[in-house]
Amino acid sequence: MTPSRRGHAPSWARRALAAGGVLLGLLAAGCAAGGHTDSRPSSVPADAGALRPFYEQKITWKACDDGFECGRIRVPLDYADPGGETITVAVNRKRAADQSRRIGSLLLNPGGPGGSGLDLAQDSGSILTERLRARFDVVGFDPRGVGRSAAISCRSSTGGNVYVPTASNPRASAEPTASDYVKHFKEFATHCRAGSGRLLGHVSTAEVARDMDILRGVLGDAKLHYLGYSYGTFLGASYAEQFPGRVGRLVLDSAVDPREWPTGGLRAQAVGRELALDSFVADCAKRPDCPLGTEPKAAKRSLAELLERLDRTPLPGDGADRLDKRTAIAVIGAALYDKKSWPAMRTGFKEAMAGDGAALLDLGGSGDGESNFAEAFTANFCLDGPPRVTTVAQAQALQPELGKVAPIFGEETAWFDLQCAYWPVKPVGKPHTITAPGAAPILVVGVTKDPATPYRWAQGLAGQLSSGVLLAYDGDGHGAYGMDGSACVNDAVDTYLIDGRPPADGKRCR
Repeated sequence: MTPSRRGHAPSWARRALAAGGVLLGLLAAGCAAGGHTDSRPSSVPADAGALRPFYEQKITWKACDDGFECGRIRVPLDYADPGGETITVAVNRKRAADQSRRIGSLLLNPGGPGGSGLDLAQDSGSILTERLRARFDVVGFDPRGVGRSAAISCRSSTGGNVYVPTASNPRASAEPTASDYVKHFKEFATHCRAGSGRLLGHVSTAEVARDMDILRGVLGDAKLHYLGYSYGTFLGASYAEQFPGRVGRLVLDSAVDPREWPTGGLRAQAVGRELALDSFVADCAKRPDCPLGTEPKAAKRSLAELLERLDRTPLPGDGADRLDKRTAIAVIGAALYDKKSWPAMRTGFKEAMAGDGAALLDLGGSGDGESNFAEAFTANFCLDGPPRVTTVAQAQALQPELGKVAPIFGEETAWFDLQCAYWPVKPVGKPHTITAPGAAPILVVGVTKDPATPYRWAQGLAGQLSSGVLLAYDGDGHGAYGMDGSACVNDAVDTYLIDGRPPADGKRCR
């Protein structure tokens, strides 16, 4: 899965990692004087064993922005060696507005992998309903390797970020060539090993799920209540797989099918993006300001022609920025995540057809030079499963097949996981079925025209989970709860989280 918009978090202070090693995490690290220690008792598993000290630790909370408290927990770097090196995981919390009716903690994850849960929690006032925030402590955390939790570092010797986006389509007749990208992938892998050391082999989803269980225990919750989007659904399912008896109320929104994650879903994702683009084009064709035309098929052809012109002759933007075909496809793909971006995309196409690429470039944003999203994404993605594409020849052979089923996005997608062929750490996971027998009902939400996680993935995850319940949203965009204003989705999710009553399996919302 390519990075989602939720993964592009605001800037944060990068955690420095020594070359070849990790910083040892201290329980009180980052907690200034004047904080308070939570008196709520830990919920320690009877079989905690050598992990008992981690479950029994207490967080020293310090007041931070917007009514939140911030703190850290200590977790093992390697769960096979709980007495060895440790790292710290950054946590924030906003207490339930109605403490007398508080249900517990609600952990959040924005997806990615590589997205900041701290930032999602800070933004949760615009996502979670008021009645949900009244009943739950909202809790965010940066997963290990991300942002403020022992961040993966892949900086060059000069301090620059050497990451090169992988959603590219190098061709012999255009720059950069395939060999250029392979060189960049290898350089990136080398810098990640040098900058992150042992940590690079310990940022798997299975390990993050174990960190979540320690956090659950430290917060004093007997069961985990959780809302995860996109990749965060795989994280939630992985938690249920390891700790089915500790599942409380889990909402997995815009779901990933673990039988195809991380590297088995190239075709499904390309088709999903194309479906979302067709929905945008059909909507555009109905509007008087659509620059592509008034008939959907003709409008799609106009867009394809624009992209080919950009391939031949990139357009100027503001300053030195140029809009070429690869950049335009990346911007379009990102804008499809949120229907609120569609008016700006129409404007961008209009200006690009008039010779100015600035509006589309602005829609893509300038990126975040301090974020380690790209590094964390790649480290987790490549650790969680073996690549399906391991050579340039395989990627090139896959292009025509994907181009037929997804004319705009297919060829680009063929190159996506080639980076993992050069990754310096062997994968520890593989695509597999997750059933989580014994878990309480788990609510899986799917968006029918999702550009990043195809609806059939939600159907697949709900179907394989022993207690899975599917909620369908007939709509556009990536993420349903709190995202597109569907009262039907919001009410169903709130009822499940607050009362423990999931909707009927297969319920559809519009």
